[in-house]
Amino acid sequence: MPRTVEDRPGDDPTRRPPEGERAIRTTCAYCGVGCGISATVTGERTVDIAGDPDHPANRGKLCSKGTHLGETVGLEGRLLHPMIGNKRASWDKALDLVAKRFKEVIARHGPNSVAFYVSGQLLTEDYYVANKLMKGFIGTANIDTNSRLCMSSAVAGHMRAFGEDVVPATYADLDAADLFILVGSNTAWCHPVVYQRIRARCEAGAKLVVIDPRRTETAEEADLHLAIRPGSDVALMNGLLQYSREAGAIDEAYLAAHVAVPEDFWDRLGEGNDLWSVARICDVAAADLRHFYDLFAATPRAVTLFSQGINQSTAGTDQVNAILNLHLATGRIGKPGAAPFSITGQPNAMGGREVGGLASTLAAHMDFGQENRARVQRFWAAPTMAEKPGLKAVDMFRAIGEGRIRALWVMATNPAVSMPDAGRVREALAACPFVVVSDVMEKTDTGAFAHVRLPAAAWGEKDGTVTGSDRTISRQRALFALPGEAMPDWWIVKEVARRMGWKNAFTYDRPADIWREHCRLSNYDNDGARIFSLPGAALGGNGAYDAMEPFRWGGDHPFAEGRFPTEDGRARLVPVAQRPLPEPLAKWPLTLNTGRYRDQWHTMTRTGLAPKLARHREEPLVEVHPDDGTRLGLTDGGLAHVETPQGDSLYRVAFHDGQRPGEIFVPIHWTDRTSSGGRTGLLPRPLVDPLSGQPGFKRTPAAIAPVQTRWRAFLLLARELATTPRCLWATRVAVPAGVLWELAGNGDLKAIEALLPKGEHIEAHDAARGTRRIAIVANGRLAGALFATETGNLPPRDWLIAQLAAPEIAPTLLAGRAPGVQADRGPIVCVCFDIGLRTIVAAIRDQNLADVAAIGAALGAGTNCGSCRPALARILTEETSNAA
Repeated sequence: MPRTVEDRPGDDPTRRPPEGERAIRTTCAYCGVGCGISATVTGERTVDIAGDPDHPANRGKLCSKGTHLGETVGLEGRLLHPMIGNKRASWDKALDLVAKRFKEVIARHGPNSVAFYVSGQLLTEDYYVANKLMKGFIGTANIDTNSRLCMSSAVAGHMRAFGEDVVPATYADLDAADLFILVGSNTAWCHPVVYQRIRARCEAGAKLVVIDPRRTETAEEADLHLAIRPGSDVALMNGLLQYSREAGAIDEAYLAAHVAVPEDFWDRLGEGNDLWSVARICDVAAADLRHFYDLFAATPRAVTLFSQGINQSTAGTDQVNAILNLHLATGRIGKPGAAPFSITGQPNAMGGREVGGLASTLAAHMDFGQENRARVQRFWAAPTMAEKPGLKAVDMFRAIGEGRIRALWVMATNPAVSMPDAGRVREALAACPFVVVSDVMEKTDTGAFAHVRLPAAAWGEKDGTVTGSDRTISRQRALFALPGEAMPDWWIVKEVARRMGWKNAFTYDRPADIWREHCRLSNYDNDGARIFSLPGAALGGNGAYDAMEPFRWGGDHPFAEGRFPTEDGRARLVPVAQRPLPEPLAKWPLTLNTGRYRDQWHTMTRTGLAPKLARHREEPLVEVHPDDGTRLGLTDGGLAHVETPQGDSLYRVAFHDGQRPGEIFVPIHWTDRTSSGGRTGLLPRPLVDPLSGQPGFKRTPAAIAPVQTRWRAFLLLARELATTPRCLWATRVAVPAGVLWELAGNGDLKAIEALLPKGEHIEAHDAARGTRRIAIVANGRLAGALFATETGNLPPRDWLIAQLAAPEIAPTLLAGRAPGVQADRGPIVCVCFDIGLRTIVAAIRDQNLADVAAIGAALGAGTNCGSCRPALARILTEETSNAA
């Protein structure tokens, strides 16, 4: 009999809600740092979150996102039942339909006509089952992951240099380094726990160099910031390697013993990589460049950390190899405090790499060589093994649009938002004959195109393993019972596989079964040729899996002995050259860069639920250098239309002198569900690195123009809206006890007023300034409010937001402030403790605070995750300057 929803996996004690105040050790849901969490369930869907002091990744620290995970575990907006079209269906009916349609498409058009698009949000066990089904049983490698968008160039670079995708560093190396080089990473915002570890070492005397076109908050605390021209990283690193050779910093003995060097490598390197040429290409001062080069040459214990600014490029793999060449040639690898370190974006991008979640690899770090294919096929007893790599993400959606892929299953990701040229991706999804979406949320931009939607378990309900950036494998444990009819992703995939006819190969009853198979495969016919193996980890039973402590495969320094997983045991120096950088185009005179905000994650499916995480950056901003803003007629705080050859979107303008002139920056997080603008995925080109297939999000030709509106407003509601308000600008902001919409437009406000709930109206109008204020009272409580103006100012939001939970209506409600004189705390700087700019400035002035530590002692700001410490330092500097 087929398994039904009543037969849920429930044997493992971690599948049951914990009793009393028992703390559960689990792992954070966000970035690839892999922080350990101690979670204490306090109610049916409530939990207290703390850092796990015994986890090696974070040692008790958490960033703002991890700290506020407890705000995101409710069931608001969840998909809790299988849906066929817009109708609820049973699991049996939905799974039977998925299996039937995939089988029909394969029978008519072949296995290459179907695809899976999966996610670094999946646990390793989920990933393993999906990869096994697609590559070993359906018989195609058309399974790719959104991790393709963030770290596949690092994978390709590692494989070219080392022979295997091995990160040669650990977080312990950060405690031993004397020099940190952060390349293309706003680490203070994107990996705050790692950054605080770096800062602790810097306070002990280590130096920090930040290489980033933008002066980010990370750059503001650096000993040296090189604001290089976007895309000039290969020239920078090749120049440093050439300079190191001239300075005698090359480790000739290490090269001779452990590295294969192409015959003409040094001759080719010497062409055009002198200091002055590199300074011109990178558009930085030669003196600053020499300072960086001297620091590196004189500091053997150097760690180079790189992230999306390196990977998300059409030359990403070459940029990675330029960094790896530098560390190999100078012997800065395989030693404490000396390593190149790829820091990944997603919580389980690394786990996906281990089990073959990328279209370009097989499981267990094997490629598509004939022996590897035969080995995996034997192990799985697979009937139809994929013979070659499949379609990578961008090519996959292009094939869907062209009709070559006719059935698609999207798991735990939102490509209608996150893919480059997202307009074309939406057209492809709309044209695809059969789309399945497994997700935790009922409404997503991608789910709108699904023929079948399957309710997946979310963080706090899932049970399995994840791998962090430094190869540490940790358990993610369930805190709550599965809500509604939601099921784990591995179970969903397994049930479809069984219905497609492969019952014996997919007999898993619990994640531990999958884990043990994954471990066995890592060791199967592996005589040491691959570093990735999990020896001994497969021997324990279910109890051992449940009690698993964090551990790292490959040891602390996999290359400590100088042996690499290549045919001759040597690493490779890979010749790479700087590609010509195009000049600005007349129609597209600006260069667009994209990235993350400090307190948001991907497309805000989870973080968008947390009111505290919304306060730091409430709206999608386009950051523009003030000189460009003035020249182009923009207004700081106004609206602007950003356009590229692929698409366009609206943003709120923010002047920022940390931008290089001629360049603009926008965040990636907003969707159709959360804003009428900020749709960044519409803008980048679908151009990819030729080796890794990773899209180049970071250097898109663009134009910008001001947008005028007749009125500005905000709408405060005690309930969610079914759809985004229809006006030019509407952005959703999560607030306690309700939702806030920031609005602007040119049309009639009546359409916005119609969104207010029913109840007693309290109104005030000022025709001279075009001001309109409406409050709705229901059952003695504030149910909604609309404040709009054409020429005047809108009041601060904080006090009004608090009125949603107030037991009675204040007489000054329409004034937008409490009775009497109230202090305005200003924009939120420290999200962890909800501390605003004006509060910080007042404390600095009143208490004569002289450093960031003093601010922390007085207010608590910066003492938790530390990601606001650069902002505190800047505020302190500005106040000191103002006082002088």
